[in-house]
Amino acid sequence: MQTALARPALVPEVELHLATEITPIWKATETWLEAEGVEPPFWAFAWPGSQALARLVLDEPARVAGRRVLDFAAGGGLAAIACHRAGAASVEAAELDPLACAAIRLNARHNGADSVRDFHGDVVGAPGRWDVILAGDVCYEAPMTRHILPWLRGLAAGGAEVWLADPGRAYLPREALAPGPRYIVPVTRELEDRDTREVTVWRVLPPG
Repeated sequence: MQTALARPALVPEVELHLATEITPIWKATETWLEAEGVEPPFWAFAWPGSQALARLVLDEPARVAGRRVLDFAAGGGLAAIACHRAGAASVEAAELDPLACAAIRLNARHNGADSVRDFHGDVVGAPGRWDVILAGDVCYEAPMTRHILPWLRGLAAGGAEVWLADPGRAYLPREALAPGPRYIVPVTRELEDRDTREVTVWRVLPPG
């Protein structure tokens, strides 16, 4: 087993199955799946964007209380679990990686958030059925950003609140975003090139 129960630095209220090193769990995943070229196990780490979103929701529960929430590219489900604790009417956590979905279920159950529903697959392009969409740390590659931003802006145009938490990734767009709260998030040099990241939670604005 390459994970252990741990509490993210910015969100100690939630306990997750996390890894401390990426290489051992990555190799173990390839061995278990008997495959090479497996996607990195992003779900095994509490990324700064998801920590910022979870902190925002727990500190200001009115943002999601009684509302339908999507945690997009949810990783291990940290923000989704926080939304459940904050009183969201429903919470979906979307992930492409089936192992991430398994981690979401495991973490949700451990935190008494069994009603969090994992969604396996590419939800981009789906019609809006949510009041709030949370996206943390999703602008790390240009193709990913081009894929998701038009959809997120379309959801905003349809009346949803769309929050994008970013720690200064290279492909964050500079237009149609309104800055919100900022957080200093402790990070590990196993994943980052520094000890902290400043994360801004941006409100995604509709096109035009």
